[in-house]
Amino acid sequence: MSRLDSFIARMSAQRDILNHIHQNGLLIEEGAVLEIGLGNGRTYSHLRQLFPERRIVVFDRQMGAHRTLLPEPEDFIMGEISETARQFAGSNAALVHADIGTGYPDKDAMVMEWLPDVVASALAKNGIAVSGLRLDHPSLIQLTDLPSTKLGSYQFYRRS
Repeated sequence: MSRLDSFIARMSAQRDILNHIHQNGLLIEEGAVLEIGLGNGRTYSHLRQLFPERRIVVFDRQMGAHRTLLPEPEDFIMGEISETARQFAGSNAALVHADIGTGYPDKDAMVMEWLPDVVASALAKNGIAVSGLRLDHPSLIQLTDLPSTKLGSYQFYRRS
């Protein structure tokens, strides 16, 4: 599979999972949405459309989003994500979305050393996590892949 095809499959899976969560009312009634990795803001824009009533807190090392997609200043946490996101442990988030994989197995392995714990600790009971990287954590139960997602391209979980 070409890198372009791989990227398209991953983005389609991401969109399909987020839409599935919204369309099926899978989020708990209360709690913020945490976006781990703002990048250029495309997913942030989609989250704002799907969940306009939710506070969306964004984490990234720098502001790189298109100027039309900027989060509110109080909802953008800049710094090393492995450190800044830990501040939201116990925040009872309804949804945590993380798309910070690099495609380099060695770099992604370092992220997966801290990401599952950060995500699980921020989620409320029955909160949902969506990630491009596997989140192996005893508190996270992987949910069934959607027919339109390729196995392993994107996953989603519920916190027990």
